[in-house]
Amino acid sequence: MPGASATPTALCVDDLRKAYPRRGREPLLAVDGVGFAAEPGQVVGLLGPNGAGKTTTIKMVCGLVRPDAGTIEVCGVDARRRPRDATRRLAAVLEGNRNLYWRLTARENLLYFMGNRGRSPRAVAPAADALLERFDLADKRDALVADLSRGMQQKLAIAVAVLAGTQVLLLDEPTLGLDVQTGDEVRRLVRELAADGRTVLLSSHDMAVVQDVCERVVVIAHGRLVADERVETLMRLFATRAYDARLGAPLTPAQAADLRRAFPLVSVSDDGLHVRVDLERGDDVYRFIDVLRRERTPMESLDRVAVRFEEVFRHLVNGDGPARGAWPADAAGAVREEVSRVG
Repeated sequence: MPGASATPTALCVDDLRKAYPRRGREPLLAVDGVGFAAEPGQVVGLLGPNGAGKTTTIKMVCGLVRPDAGTIEVCGVDARRRPRDATRRLAAVLEGNRNLYWRLTARENLLYFMGNRGRSPRAVAPAADALLERFDLADKRDALVADLSRGMQQKLAIAVAVLAGTQVLLLDEPTLGLDVQTGDEVRRLVRELAADGRTVLLSSHDMAVVQDVCERVVVIAHGRLVADERVETLMRLFATRAYDARLGAPLTPAQAADLRRAFPLVSVSDDGLHVRVDLERGDDVYRFIDVLRRERTPMESLDRVAVRFEEVFRHLVNGDGPARGAWPADAAGAVREEVSRVG
């Protein structure tokens, strides 16, 4: 509509770069041209193996590390030009209990951190009490943080971030070290935050959590973006390729060797009766059957595998897809091209 103002993207990162100097050697390029965006109400996973540049990216988004190049906008505010205004629009939980004062009670932590943001403890007290109820911490409101369980500390840290009232929340490993029940509670809270219209950037090595709560994932490897896509789309892409074959007779060593040469993503059971293989191209199934036919090896079944996101993530960071071999210069573009091809 004419005259209507568009709601700015909650978080926009563009061509982010960061290198760390090293004595006597070339600088270490930790982040090389990373860019992504997150909209209101989205849970976006920020993923990457150790050393991939993910932590540096998180620190730059939070304002803890200054980028060498690129832009970061939080709710339309340029974080490089107006860092204080940008960080006021973002709240972060970095490894949970590091965000809390252990010698204060649960309720005192909520009031203290809001005071740091310039808000009156008396004014935020009702909202703080409501969050303690919502996060099942009401009976621990007067307990010292040092006496709380790891799961309670994690939930309290998230409550502190939520009480800040920012549009963007960054949660770093929110379920790390939690028992199954508390981890499920944290997942529920993350989904509720998105339903409330908050934008959640979630970093985790727990791929089950990512698959459960994230709408999209941004994957970084070797400092570069290798995927920025909806979780369900990536799952569908890789699910079209993975198959389990059960054989009526064991493979010969020569057959197993031929399969490993023909299909980089193949595994053969110790008894030679079970093969898991990625049939990436349309004619790959015929190539697979040709290997079996050489020794007249019967195939009892060939079933598509239900892929877990953990496997998708491993393929992405190892450069196993969409095309075999090393990632091209525009790795994320290659994923988008393959997604479009598969449909």
